[in-house]
Amino acid sequence: MKRNILYVFFGVFILFSCKKKYETSYVKEQDITESVYASGIIKGKNQYQVFSTVNGIIEKVFVSEGDFVSVNQPILKILNNTVSLNADNARLQAEYNDFKQNNEKLEEYKSNIELLKIKLRTDSLMYQRQLNLWKNNIGSKIELEQRELAFKNSKTSLESAILKFNDLKKQLSLLAAQSKNNMKISNDIFDDFTIKSRINGRVYNMLKEEGELVNTMSPVAILGDVDSFLIELQIDEYDISKIQKGQEVLLTMDSYKSKVFEAKVSKILPSMNPSTRSFTIEAHFTKPPPIIFPNTTTEANILIRKIKKALTIDRNYLIDDSFVYINKSDKILVKTGLKDLKKVEIIKGLKNNDKIYLPLK
Repeated sequence: MKRNILYVFFGVFILFSCKKKYETSYVKEQDITESVYASGIIKGKNQYQVFSTVNGIIEKVFVSEGDFVSVNQPILKILNNTVSLNADNARLQAEYNDFKQNNEKLEEYKSNIELLKIKLRTDSLMYQRQLNLWKNNIGSKIELEQRELAFKNSKTSLESAILKFNDLKKQLSLLAAQSKNNMKISNDIFDDFTIKSRINGRVYNMLKEEGELVNTMSPVAILGDVDSFLIELQIDEYDISKIQKGQEVLLTMDSYKSKVFEAKVSKILPSMNPSTRSFTIEAHFTKPPPIIFPNTTTEANILIRKIKKALTIDRNYLIDDSFVYINKSDKILVKTGLKDLKKVEIIKGLKNNDKIYLPLK
């Protein structure tokens, strides 16, 4: 009885073994493309993180996420009463030292100079008259010397007044210029407490709210262009030598599942990131999606080269990167060319429509 059961078992095993079928395929003529994989994000053109140049507490936020902004439009204001008072003091000092405001002092000196000029002319005439009298033996020498001394004193006083006037003019000009500079510095410092947009664009993200503390190390907002976007991709250092400007890029995004979009490589940054051992490249859409969300992640294939009507086989039929089974037990050596995720180009060893086998595991 046991022997009969054993015969039945072997019979069933042989029957099923004979029914096992090998998977087969054929060599085909079709296009094949070599590509480099990359991942990255989609950013707005001119996208940047907004930082504060000063520390403080946010007094007022002027914009919201999604708002359009223009160049120099205020985004938020940081509270600092001391800086505001310093700016006011600098303005008052500049007004007080303004050159035009000090014309009265100059006019006073000018009037004094005019009086000294009149006195000099009078003393000059008196001296000349006394000198003529002295030549005609009229008058005393003491009177002549007195007239000469008065003339010289008037001349010295006038010259001294003119020098003082010029010095005062220079001093007032210097004070006015310094006060204006101080006011400008104070205003610049005061302006630092109002953070403004550098671009015409949109507010992608507001990272701070009113009442929060800000510093120079953390961003307060993210801004970027409204309609123009770029694709920032990371390329492994082993593949960067294959990348060139103008190459076609096919990419997918989670926000557009099962859809493929086209772009072209526009920029290759020459410096490698030492922590990730990768290079950054930029690409621009040739056929952009209808709506783009900034900072969306993406996966891409950069097309390196393409061969039309190449002899290809399914990639899983290639054994050890060099062999192909031509029947259930015999394999041959083949020479391969381009490879993508699904296909392999056969350069030598097979011809079109050859049947190949996938060995059972």
